[in-house]
Amino acid sequence: MKIILTSVMVDDQEKALQFYTGVLGFVKKKDFPAGNARWLTVVSANAPDGVELLLEPIGIDFARTYQKALLDAGIPATAFGIEDIEQEYERLQKLGVVFRSKPSRMGPVSAADFEDTCGNIIQMVQHM
Repeated sequence: MKIILTSVMVDDQEKALQFYTGVLGFVKKKDFPAGNARWLTVVSANAPDGVELLLEPIGIDFARTYQKALLDAGIPATAFGIEDIEQEYERLQKLGVVFRSKPSRMGPVSAADFEDTCGNIIQMVQHM
């Protein structure tokens, strides 16, 4: 068994697509109608057949409450691996990404948290 799909709730799918592709560098994998929204996934440009990230629209109140609670508590919704955290931190800062923390060492990893413009905190992690 392996992970093939995971999701992050977003308040606006189009805005999320622009951020996750245009800023973070992911690539759109799937995009088709799904009820009142879209089945919209992105993948790593380096692993086009890897795990897909579903940019899932918040459609129910308890999902909004959960997302806001994570945001208010400073808890990342998910984490992405990065090879050079300092370089990526500088690149994303230049693009205007809002960081909640600078890269810092935590045991065997360095991590930094940023906002995804869609209601989430995302953590980027480099294994040391």
